[in-house]
Amino acid sequence: QVQLVESGGGLVQAGGSLRLSCAASGLTFSSYTMGWFRQAPGMEREFVSAISRIGRSTSYADSVKCRFTISRDNAKNTMYLQMNTLKPEDTAVYYCAARNIPVVGTAPHEYACWGQGTQVTVSS
Repeated sequence: QVQLVESGGGLVQAGGSLRLSCAASGLTFSSYTMGWFRQAPGMEREFVSAISRIGRSTSYADSVKCRFTISRDNAKNTMYLQMNTLKPEDTAVYYCAARNIPVVGTAPHEYACWGQGTQVTVSS
């Protein structure tokens, strides 16, 4: 069965950095488009970033452009999200997601497989 496990979350001060990882198993990782989403308390889950199967195409939400960088290592079945210049409004549970479609997707309903999430808290 498909399993996605996020790690790397934590508490950081505003302006700091974190690197999230998403380790995948039970799937042919290089065949899946991958994405990061986040959900703050009381808010809907929102798109953060996505990356195509071999990393040639990426997409970012406007709120994280130029601060976050998505990448993947297909040899390690792992996707990453480097988050720099973090802001308090980045505080949320971050989820990784996978979909077996070659086009990058930006809506939660486009992804069939989800991890359990990792908490990111940015203090002011």
